[in-house]
Amino acid sequence: MSLAVPPATEFPVLAQEGLVYLDSAATSQTPRSVIEAMDRYYTEYRASIHRGVYPLAAEATEAYEVAREKVAAFTGSTPGETVFTKNGTEALNLVAYTLGLGPDDTVVLTQMEHHSNIVPWQLQGCRTEWVPITDDGLLDMDALDRALAQRPKVVAVAHVSNVLGTVNPIAEITERAHAAGALVVVDGMQAVPHMPIDVAALDVDFYAWTGHKAYGPTGIGVLHGRRALLEAMPPFLGGGHMIARVTEEGTTWAEPPAKFEAGTMMVAEAIGLGAATDFLSGVGMDAVWEHSRDVVGYAVERLGDVPGLTLFGPGIEHRGAVTAFALDGVHPHDVAEILGREGVCVRAGHACAQPLMRRLGVSATTRASFAVHSTREEVDRLIDALGTVRDVFA
Repeated sequence: MSLAVPPATEFPVLAQEGLVYLDSAATSQTPRSVIEAMDRYYTEYRASIHRGVYPLAAEATEAYEVAREKVAAFTGSTPGETVFTKNGTEALNLVAYTLGLGPDDTVVLTQMEHHSNIVPWQLQGCRTEWVPITDDGLLDMDALDRALAQRPKVVAVAHVSNVLGTVNPIAEITERAHAAGALVVVDGMQAVPHMPIDVAALDVDFYAWTGHKAYGPTGIGVLHGRRALLEAMPPFLGGGHMIARVTEEGTTWAEPPAKFEAGTMMVAEAIGLGAATDFLSGVGMDAVWEHSRDVVGYAVERLGDVPGLTLFGPGIEHRGAVTAFALDGVHPHDVAEILGREGVCVRAGHACAQPLMRRLGVSATTRASFAVHSTREEVDRLIDALGTVRDVFA
């Protein structure tokens, strides 16, 4: 399948001759339309939002709130349940710090979690129960049920693993967790850019994602939260805009989402993220997902033919837009460095998932991840470059 997304014209960075960008799971490239939307803010109506009543300020405020409406609609949420943060990590920290958990509370985590969905819970001093993965890279759902039998307060889980590419059954996990009285917090960083997401249909309590992996700018993240929970939670930061009234005796808070957006927010970045959702909606998320199926399926097939290569994660039926692998006798950083000389950009390291690396029995992997502009021909370039790696270390 081929999408009508010409890389060299739609993504300025990809106009460089010979460049194959296979690191979108770390940071996606930015479409020209997103850059232009942010430029318009800076050149035509730059002003502080939610403060002034003069026309520039009113236009900036409207653009910011329209971006919130776009982002909410794109993921099946509502504007009142959509909080802007500086990234997905901050979104997850916001939840962990404001739920009021402590040493007597249990949080269920999985072995495939990114550090951003591990460390915030540890910082609260919570007890943690870990759901292991099976040898084929899937969550052990029987182990999840055993953990839920302990009546945890929270289940925190990635929608898609940033290493294995595993697409977890979030709706099923949520149903089981709610039956056990637990809240569900989902790391959606690797899911939102690649598949249709409807947080209301998934019935999750919190869903976090980030702009820079979804064809938007850095410096902007999103937390979708159930309205009643957001209303009950205390603020994460204090300052301007998040208040209803401040007196010498105390302060009352604004309603969500303003309660969680203290100070001057990321205006251009929010506008850029709104434009990124326009871009993805224009392509069509069903088409984006089908394109991912095609390119990743081809990558799994080709990587399976590389001598001495171990591919981690499940089969294509359970895999998102990620392939992580190890090459016998070659450190992942050396693999990535040589691929880089060939113009092929990939990630090497533990990918902020050290518990998962220990489960896999490796210290690091090389990861190739794909996007709307990725092609089968670029997969072939990857395979050819891996041949160069093997020649160097023969």
